[in-house]
Amino acid sequence: MYIPAHFAADSSDVDQLLSHPAAANLVTMTADGLLATLLPFVYDPSAGVHGALYAHVARNNPQWSSAPIGDAMVIVQGPDGYISPSWYQSKAEHGRVVPTWNYSTAHVYGRLVIHDDTGWLAGHVRQLTDLHEAGREQPWSVDHAPERFIAGQLRAVVGIELVISRIEAKEKNSQNRSDADAAGVVAGLLAGGQEASAASVGRCRRKA
Repeated sequence: MYIPAHFAADSSDVDQLLSHPAAANLVTMTADGLLATLLPFVYDPSAGVHGALYAHVARNNPQWSSAPIGDAMVIVQGPDGYISPSWYQSKAEHGRVVPTWNYSTAHVYGRLVIHDDTGWLAGHVRQLTDLHEAGREQPWSVDHAPERFIAGQLRAVVGIELVISRIEAKEKNSQNRSDADAAGVVAGLLAGGQEASAASVGRCRRKA
């Protein structure tokens, strides 16, 4: 990934990206070419040296049974959005501004491990569900569904673990703009209902 120094993400940025409940693209190179699947995942920073990502795929998905050539990669995407030059104070000052796109992303590389046992999958599915149900007024639990039904569902999926070897991460959130321009970006994003993207700009400004 191309990462200019002023857009380089630090460890707190990476933790923010990986710990926030989300889905990401698992990409592998195989003998049949590139394969990719969008998967919800759980990040475990305590696993191994650099942590691990846990997910699952449908048993009929060929990506789990097609041996990867080299490392697998998971592309994690944070808040992103179009940035209008009309939001910049500098537009009125000199007009030398153009549109851009703000975003947060991480390319997570590592060794892919397959878990084809219901014990591992049952624990993973509970962890993933609890992560996304947290904070809801009436959170759903795996225990709310019939046991035989859940057992059948688990037989239809296969577990995926990415043992992380390295992470390349980038936060492009108006760090290269003046405080006045960044304030205009935050105001413009909030006006468009993009609270997460606005918060990312604010977080990056506070660290600068």
